Amino acid sequence: MLVAGFPAGSFAANCYVVAPAAGEECVIIDPGQDAEAGIDELLREHRLKPVAVLLTHGHLDHVWSVAPVCGARDVPAYIHPDDRELLTDPSKGLSLQAGQQLFGGLSLSEPDDVRELSDGAVMELAGLSFTVDHAPGHTPGSVTFRTPPTEEIPDVMFTGDLLFAGSIGRTDLPGGSYESILASLSRVCLSLPDDTAVLPGHGPQTSIGRERSTNPFLSGLSGGTGGSSPLNDTAVPADGPDKGF
Repeated sequence: MLVAGFPAGSFAANCYVVAPAAGEECVIIDPGQDAEAGIDELLREHRLKPVAVLLTHGHLDHVWSVAPVCGARDVPAYIHPDDRELLTDPSKGLSLQAGQQLFGGLSLSEPDDVRELSDGAVMELAGLSFTVDHAPGHTPGSVTFRTPPTEEIPDVMFTGDLLFAGSIGRTDLPGGSYESILASLSRVCLSLPDDTAVLPGHGPQTSIGRERSTNPFLSGLSGGTGGSSPLNDTAVPADGPDKGF
């Protein structure tokens, strides 16, 4: 499997392109701010043809470029119905003041073809299989996308802003819930094998095993062994550093 990505825009939200191999069809995950040029470069470099855009959730730093990317390639976008309204009104995902500061005057539209995701769905796209797990807490419609293991590679999970290396998604924005995100982490993440690769919405790649043993937010959660600014997508321990959307 080929996975290539880059941090898009000023929010550095990871955008991924996923394909069985170079020269094949692919899917695009989370095309954020100003992502078009980076996506086009990856498609040319690996000779890929997109067939769909997958969205882990509706926050603007992950969906900013979805309409132009889908329109240019005539492909559908997939999002959970609980986050669909954020495609056209991203300010609903932020506090009133932060929304006014960031998105005042910004006009967005849905792609022509929007399809809704459901928990447990298995999507066969671009010669790959993606299992959808609804994982509310960061937003009501947050999901993860998981590919099954093969002889060559373990499970790969695209976690969006559910789980990061050393942290988890913030829950202080509209629709967020700390209790819900802990339940999602337990059910969706900690039930997986330790060698599952985690490709998050921000920051570096990690693994379930590494986070199970070192992530302070997962300490004591079942399912396995074992205060932030308006522009911060990750929660951090009280004595930890702040990060930025």
